[in-house]
Amino acid sequence: MSGTLTVPRAAAGAWLPRLAWAALIYNVLVILWGAVVRITGAGAGCGDHWPLCNGVVIPQSPTLHTVIEFSHRLTSGASGLLAIALVALAFRSTGRGHPARFGAVLSLGLIILEGLVGGVQVLLGLTADSTDPARGFVQGIHLANTFLLLGALLLTALWASGEPGLRLRRQGLVGAWSYVGLGLLLVLGMAGAVTALGDLLFAPAASSTPIETVKRDFGVTASVIENLRVVHPMLAVLTSAFLVWLGVFLRRERPGAGTNRWSAAVWALLGAQMVAGFANVALKAPGWMQLTHLLLACALWLATVMLVYRALSALRVQPRAAGRSTPDATPNRSREVNV
Repeated sequence: MSGTLTVPRAAAGAWLPRLAWAALIYNVLVILWGAVVRITGAGAGCGDHWPLCNGVVIPQSPTLHTVIEFSHRLTSGASGLLAIALVALAFRSTGRGHPARFGAVLSLGLIILEGLVGGVQVLLGLTADSTDPARGFVQGIHLANTFLLLGALLLTALWASGEPGLRLRRQGLVGAWSYVGLGLLLVLGMAGAVTALGDLLFAPAASSTPIETVKRDFGVTASVIENLRVVHPMLAVLTSAFLVWLGVFLRRERPGAGTNRWSAAVWALLGAQMVAGFANVALKAPGWMQLTHLLLACALWLATVMLVYRALSALRVQPRAAGRSTPDATPNRSREVNV
């Protein structure tokens, strides 16, 4: 009897990390397809109906925009099914308190929230050619939730693969500055979402210069979305400088192969993202360049999460002789999520 139960549990444990990594990669692709929906103006392809499409489950005689929007809904729905399977597999193959369980449940919650935010956009008509300032706000929230979802899926994949859990408390300046870095990158992504929306709705004239575009963004008739477009490049410079410093700081405070590897990855992606940003402005934000910029943004976010994870998980608290504790840089292999 016990033998028949052990085999499925072992098989589930082998499949858990594979499913977690697959879910992460799949969701990156769904995010890029969502950007295609925005770039093509197909967000209203299903009308103002949600979760139905033009009032029906399966649209009849669909237009191209309907096909694009409906396919995005299908792929998003599939990501929800993946998240449910991930939760079921995590609870089947791991014990009580295992961080993979927490990560899987968090990922499912964020996917549900992602769908609800998308539904709000549709029901309020904040799609296609809508220039309502509320659309920029919702777009920023959508991007922030997307980044948090990718971070949760990444941590779930790491924990499912046997990596240690995290202790968020008593990390000192390493924790504080790491959280600042993640927060700045999150705000930068939100500003980037608004900027991308502005590039779609208020595309710069083919013959205009960047200075002329900025002047127009602050003209008397300019909308809030146009006003905010200049914020993104300013935040990009500030955030990039901070992340470069953060990599140096973490290398010094939590030295190790993981910290060195991921700080180098963050720096490389920052350089690539800067080049992509300048190219995006110079080329007047063509669709393919926006997709490249978004893909690099996702990669930079994930690399930064990895850097912070390696730095925070490099701390272990050992008891002193007098019963007090002191930190050291030995990796904590505990599987508990201690916050």
